[in-house]
Amino acid sequence: MPAPPHIEVRDLKLVYKTGPKTETAAVDTVSFSIGKGDTLGIVGESGCGKSSLARVFLAYTRPGARIAGGSLRVAGLDVLKLRPDQLLDYRGRQAAMVSQNPLSSLTPHLTIGQHLVELIRLHKAAGGRTSKEKALELLAAMELPDPANIYDRYPHQLSGGQRQRVVIAAALVAEPELIILDEPTTALDKTVESQVLDLVSRLQKRTGTTLIYVSHDLNVIARMCERVLVMKDGKVLEDGPTSEVFTHPKTDYARTLIAAIPKLQTSKPSNVTSLHGQSAALSIENLDFSYARPPGWNPLRRLFPAPALPPTLADISLSVPSGTTLGVVGESGSGKSTLAALVAGLVAGNSGEIRFDGRPLSGLAPQRDRELRRRVQMIFQDPASSLNPQHTVEQIIARPLQIFFGITRAAARDRTVELLAELGLGSTFLSRSPRQLSGGQQQRVAIARAFAGKPDLVLCDEVTSALDVTVQASVLNVMKRLQREYGTTYLFISHDLPVVAEMSDQILVLEKGRIRDYGETAAVLSAPSSDYTRNLLAAFATASQQLAHRTLKHAS
Repeated sequence: MPAPPHIEVRDLKLVYKTGPKTETAAVDTVSFSIGKGDTLGIVGESGCGKSSLARVFLAYTRPGARIAGGSLRVAGLDVLKLRPDQLLDYRGRQAAMVSQNPLSSLTPHLTIGQHLVELIRLHKAAGGRTSKEKALELLAAMELPDPANIYDRYPHQLSGGQRQRVVIAAALVAEPELIILDEPTTALDKTVESQVLDLVSRLQKRTGTTLIYVSHDLNVIARMCERVLVMKDGKVLEDGPTSEVFTHPKTDYARTLIAAIPKLQTSKPSNVTSLHGQSAALSIENLDFSYARPPGWNPLRRLFPAPALPPTLADISLSVPSGTTLGVVGESGSGKSTLAALVAGLVAGNSGEIRFDGRPLSGLAPQRDRELRRRVQMIFQDPASSLNPQHTVEQIIARPLQIFFGITRAAARDRTVELLAELGLGSTFLSRSPRQLSGGQQQRVAIARAFAGKPDLVLCDEVTSALDVTVQASVLNVMKRLQREYGTTYLFISHDLPVVAEMSDQILVLEKGRIRDYGETAAVLSAPSSDYTRNLLAAFATASQQLAHRTLKHAS
């Protein structure tokens, strides 16, 4: 007889409260089953319900949501009927989740070591070693640099990609039978992404773990998943073998998703030459910066002074002409986000010089005048952490409009509606709070807030990492249009090389805080001068070939 399914979902319905007497279905009568050790991918545009569905596997719903019907069984357990004490054992030991926003998953006042040790002790997962030894093993398995140093750091002292790997390590503590990965590689560059996916694949083969991948990256789904669900508006439109769905999609929606997969273009006309001689919007000379060691890392530090940390950024010099885009790429922890944070005034203490529109740009943001803060805006990598959870979408976007331009509340509301519409969000979103939005919707709200002040320089830190390919294309078109209309300058940080190639006039490649390549986009992508850049391009080419190989295999 055939083995019973490991996971069985029947007519599952989850609704969100949208008003005093109104509800909207985020997951609408969804049914499917998964065998033990199988791998399922769930894809769809931002807000289609894929993350809401993923959270139900842990019997978790966001505030304002409820299960309106259906059932979900994992290894025979009716997950939606487990008592709190049973859920405590189920979560982590039998099922674990890697969530979309790593910073939101980590407690800010605990070190990385404290996070992992707590889980290891809770699940008695040390296996004869000390909890610290087990934690260091997990960090090393995630290919994190200097695990002992990472162990003592706090979440805000890590890059986005490093935080994501810590969250994956936490999910692997008890080696659960089911792991749900909700956009697990959005913050990772292609080389680290490949390492992490290989690690998860090895774990699955060794333990027979069932994996569910939620992702807008169809290359990841093609590489990792034998089967895929395509969701839209809370419903499953397609369900079948990945190769078949990607090769012969049955719905127009699936065909649109697949057609929107970005491709790397190595030839691109640059605006830099045509703007030769124009003053630089942003210029940096001989920039150096290092983070301090975590306090308390060595109780005998007075007797044994700490060795100097390697610089986070070293000898950085660049120039970005007004109205152009500088793309910044590099592995997780290479210093990309720190560079943007220094320009934005979120951190200080660097040597060297940063100039904006010809004037020195130094110190923390609160020390800068209001007009300068308006002109320099930043879109953060983790939208959930950058949006005030107590404010509605209207308040989040309207506040900078009122502060910078002194307009009335009614005028600010009208402009907020316009900004949302440009990013594909309707006026119904005005009254929602950030927790009622998907990751992609949160990111679009963050983008609207940044552009509310009509800035001259926008620091974009992984702004498309939470967006599906169709919304990503729309958002990038809006950003390019705004650049043409207002002459906005972008510092565009991303690990997605096709997006960087599409957006950028110049590219800066960072490795361990140092410049490895810098020049016009076409030159860097077609004839890189460093082995490091060549390896980055090769890693992307390998990831792209996974989808092509899966398609050709099915066609043959």
